[in-house]
Amino acid sequence: MDMIRPISLTDPAAVRELLEVQRAAYRIEAELIGFDAIPGLRDTEETLGACGETFYGRYESGALAGAISFKTDADVVDIHRLVVHPAWFRKGIGESLLRHVLAQYAGRVERFLVATGAANLPALRLYRKLGFAESRTFEPVPGLRIAELERRGGEPGAFAR
Repeated sequence: MDMIRPISLTDPAAVRELLEVQRAAYRIEAELIGFDAIPGLRDTEETLGACGETFYGRYESGALAGAISFKTDADVVDIHRLVVHPAWFRKGIGESLLRHVLAQYAGRVERFLVATGAANLPALRLYRKLGFAESRTFEPVPGLRIAELERRGGEPGAFAR
């Protein structure tokens, strides 16, 4: 059954599947932004299990097609990862995951935050489509430009599909 559901970081098989999708997605992003030291490419089962993020996965035909993770802090949802396996690109997987989190927290938080490589145009288009606006661009290490985006919390139900 195709659905979005929580991913348990205490389930070794789920973590391995998540790592596979994450690595495949971040390899593509590394090519897009011209930077191959994306931290998610170096994650292990242990580092992922200790990250403190909440994960949801979108499953298609029983397999993980994409995942989103975030942390909440007071009135902010900070999205840390949005990854889609390349086999599922351009099929609405990332958008459905993002809409799921927006709908879950709409009206309960002041704002949503996300960051991505400034050259990752597909990600920027998706975030802008769902109401995010760039708040700043910075270079944490030479050669890597990161765009931070944010959006207001919104009203409950505003993002359900």
